[in-house]
Formats: sequence, C-alpha cells, structure tokens
Amino acid sequence: MTAPVTAFPTDALWTGPELAEAAGGHFGASSHGVGIVVTGVSIDTRTLQPGDLFVALAGEHSDGHGHVAAALDSGAAAVLVHREPESGDDARLLYVADTLHGLWDLGRAARARFGGRVVAVTGSVGKTTTKEMLRVALGALGETHASVASYNNHWGVPLTLARLPRGAAFCISEIGMNHPGEIAPLAELVLPDVGVITTIGSAHLGHMGSREAIAREKASLIGALAPGSVAIVPDDATGQLVFADAARRADVTLWHSGFTPGSEVRLTDLELSGEGSRFVAHVAGFAVPVTIRAPGEHLARNAALALGVAGALGTGSAVTESGVASDLATGLSRAAEALSGFVPGAGRGAAVPVCRGRALLLDESYNASVLAIRAALGVLKLMPARRRIAVLGDIRELGEFASDEHLSLVGPVSDTADLVFCCGPHMKELFDALPSSLRGAWTADSAALAPLVCRSIARGDVVLVKGSLGSRMKLVVDALKAENA
Repeated sequence: MTAPVTAFPTDALWTGPELAEAAGGHFGASSHGVGIVVTGVSIDTRTLQPGDLFVALAGEHSDGHGHVAAALDSGAAAVLVHREPESGDDARLLYVADTLHGLWDLGRAARARFGGRVVAVTGSVGKTTTKEMLRVALGALGETHASVASYNNHWGVPLTLARLPRGAAFCISEIGMNHPGEIAPLAELVLPDVGVITTIGSAHLGHMGSREAIAREKASLIGALAPGSVAIVPDDATGQLVFADAARRADVTLWHSGFTPGSEVRLTDLELSGEGSRFVAHVAGFAVPVTIRAPGEHLARNAALALGVAGALGTGSAVTESGVASDLATGLSRAAEALSGFVPGAGRGAAVPVCRGRALLLDESYNASVLAIRAALGVLKLMPARRRIAVLGDIRELGEFASDEHLSLVGPVSDTADLVFCCGPHMKELFDALPSSLRGAWTADSAALAPLVCRSIARGDVVLVKGSLGSRMKLVVDALKAENA
C-alpha cells in the first residue's frame, strides 16, 4: 500500500509559501518560495543552524540586515527582511513591511494552526524556573515546546511561537514586563489555555509605582484566557481581589496554589533540606507525593504550580468519568516523577563546587528582587556549611523605593549569613546597616568585588551570589569558577 503524500516534509517547521502567507510578504528574485523548507527560526547568526529562517530584526544597537549574507552563507533556508540588504537580492529573501511585525505574524499563524495545549507563565519571581519545571513535567506526558532562556518580551514571545513544532502536545510561553501595558498584547498573541502567575513582588516597582499596580498588570494574563479556562495564582500574593475580578470578567476559573487549606493546588507535609524538598501536592482531588532535587520552599511552590497546570489541563482523554479520573491520576504521577529530575539552571540556583572543591557556589547571578533574594537566603540557610557567605549586588528598577527595599533585607541577611560582601550604591546602604561582624567588603561594582570574595573563601564555605542582571554578578561567579583551574 502506498504511503500518503504529505504537503510538506515531516520535519518542516515552515515551507516557503507558508512563510509568505503567514508574514504577508513576498520572496525576492521573482521567487515564490517553492522548495524552501525551514526547520528552525533564528535571530542571531552566531547560533543559526542550517535550515533556519533568519529574522533580520532592527534594534537600537544592531540591525540584522547587516548579517544577511552571513546567515545565507551559514545555511539559512530563508531570511526575513524589510529592505534589500547590501549583499543584494536573493530568492531566499522574504520581504515584509517590518521584520518585527513579520515575526509577530509568524507567531500568530503558528498559534492558530497549533492543535495542542498552551500554557503562559508570568510573575515577579520564578517565571523561568516554573517554565522549566513545566517543560519537565509536561514533557513526561507529550512533546513539549517551551521558551528558550528568558525569551519573554516583545520579540521573545513571538519567536517562541514561530518555533512551535506542528505536532507538539504542549507549548509553554513565558511572559514578562517592565512597564504598564506590556503583558496584555503578548498574552493575546499566546492565547493560553492555562495561565499561571507565580508571585507578586517588587520587581520593576520603580516603573509600576506599587505592588497593586504590578498585580493588575500580571492579571492581564487572566484577561487573555478563553471563557472556561483556568488561571492559577499564589494563595498568599498581593492582588487577590484583582485576580478574582479579572477571572470574573473573563469567565475564567481561578485556582489558588500554596499552603492555605482549601486552595485548589495545595502543598502539605513539606520537608526542606539542602539536598531538595519532599511534599505532597493536592491537585484536582488527588494527592501526589513529590520529591525535587532543588532546595528551597520557593522551588517546592513552583513545582506545585507545574503539577497544578497538569491538573488544569486535564491530562488524559478518557470519555467516562472514571476513565478521566484514572488518566488524570496517572498523568499527575508521571509529571511528579519527572520533576524529580529537575535541576536549577545556571544563574538560577545551580550549585557548583568551586575553589578545587573546597567550597560550594549557589549561582543566583542572573537577576534579583527582594523576594528572590529572600528565597535565595532561605536556600543558603538550609545548606550545611562552615560559613555561609552572601555576595549581593544592587537590585535595579526600584526607583524611589530602592533604599527601603534594600534595607528591608537587613534582617534576613543578618539571620542567615556569617559574612557578607556587597557592590553597588544601593547595597552600600544594606552593607552599612549590617552588624560589623558580618561585613566582609563593599565595592562600587562587581569587577572590584570579585577578587576580594575569592581571597576570602575557605574550605567548607557555601557562597551565594545574587544581584540584578545590570549588577553583573556573573563576574563574581566566573572568578570563583576560575579558582578551580
């Protein structure tokens, strides 16, 4: 029997004609894109793979049109442009009015053709970690596509969708913001089946003005859900009335997650240690034992959120009531088992031996907020150590609230650390407010701080490094890792 002929190769993400229709463009050199098969989407020629579509985005500091020739030389199957590049016309160039708008159009078309289930994650803290836990948990139930790194902004979200494989079962999109009004259009592009708000904190407080305003912005995700969908929010977060109102307006079912009796996603029997956490997750009427190899109450909460999503998606497809229950229980158990293999990523809590194995680094260098620093200090406190050392850089985007927010950490830092190093003008206030016995050193920036930290590390120390991305705390991490050489 002859196999049926498909309209596109099985590994095709996009064909040329599909790209032209989705992006509303036309191919150069009088070509119609026939024969073009795209297997990936890239915005960076340094990581471009043969078969990728290269999107020549034009930003404030760079313009992808200057890299078109390099993309084609590297094997790009097609290139999205909004003007003819200096290298000249080519049959593989897809011309559109604007490449960023074209990328959004591709994302919109990919979402429209997708037959699987979509999850969107936002929140002040824990977006990327929760997204990665969802990748692991849902990956045990079907092919799962998720945002790369923290691709959660105006180009990262459409790029995630444009890369969405045709046959995936699940798509997970992370959605972030810095200013008011940024979440709604991204959420409306993603059109999630389940929306997750990880927490509400003071990140970007300087731009937003209050935690209540942050909660309202995050609740824009709930407003983008279809009627009958599920939104999951922390049961102890600022903004409960905001979330409830958004869910009522959108006709969305609101689930709460945390330790409160009656929450639809609830943690009980929590056991915390420096090696990880054990707890029981109660989801959709089922109690599921969970073990994760990542320490900290905040990570246990994130894992529970991931299982809550699995429950909200109603894993399984049985037609009878008993069959649905059976399939859901099995799906939750598989997702929970998969989470036992989750490991925090670099810059997000990864534990790394340094100084030739004499000390342990908790690498939290990617970013920071007050909530995130408190959570990281909680992990540091769990770790068995000769000394617990905190290395902290400024928290950015706090505006007029910066002084109060940094000083709010004096108690948690004093209660946890045996020695403290700080850099940046705002962390200077925290440093000066600490007991003199805890003060290691303060410097204006992380480059000057790194060698001082390295010289102070001794056998048996555990070192937490954390600060906002702009504080460049990775310089301290790199210096500590170099001590292994």
